[in-house]
Amino acid sequence: MRMDKKKKAKLICDILEKLYPRPDIPLKHRDPYTLLVAVLLSAQCTDVRVNSITPALFSLADTPQKMAECSVEEIEKIIKPCGLAPTKSKAIKKLSQILVEKYGGEVPKSFELLKELPGVGHKTASVVMSQAFGVPAFPVDTHIHRCAKRWGLSSGKSVVQTEKDLKEIFPKKIWNKLHLQIIFFAREYCRAVVHDPAECPICKLL
Repeated sequence: MRMDKKKKAKLICDILEKLYPRPDIPLKHRDPYTLLVAVLLSAQCTDVRVNSITPALFSLADTPQKMAECSVEEIEKIIKPCGLAPTKSKAIKKLSQILVEKYGGEVPKSFELLKELPGVGHKTASVVMSQAFGVPAFPVDTHIHRCAKRWGLSSGKSVVQTEKDLKEIFPKKIWNKLHLQIIFFAREYCRAVVHDPAECPICKLL
């Protein structure tokens, strides 16, 4: 007899809680602003590479005020290994200027206002709202998208649909922690390639 989604969710949560009881945010940061920049840099780039680049970037400028004074070229030179450097460097400078001019140098605690900033999409805004401000959100990256489909929790047609499906299945109070737990699990046990369902602690039970 196949498990329904609620039973699957309970099983998944129990396993993830044992494996990752206190998951840390993979991206190194010091405050909402440095998290925002790090998440923006992580688009089409690994967290490991972002973490290798941000020390130099934040040594140059770790506040909107300081970053707004930097040239796009200075920023681009440092973040080049991340990929999409021309676009990202312009976005980082512009959003820093906007934060200074419109928000007194503070990152706004609003999904809508964050998504108005250059280079900030729904996922980036969700990460900042959940991990910087503790507002319930369920940012879906490629890892979560993949696992949700494998576990039969979502059709996997789009990350938008996956986010909607997962929000309906899991309690709101655990979203912020759960999305990190799934990411860590996906990287360690439920990889995109070289994945054996019989060896995966979750897949083998579903």
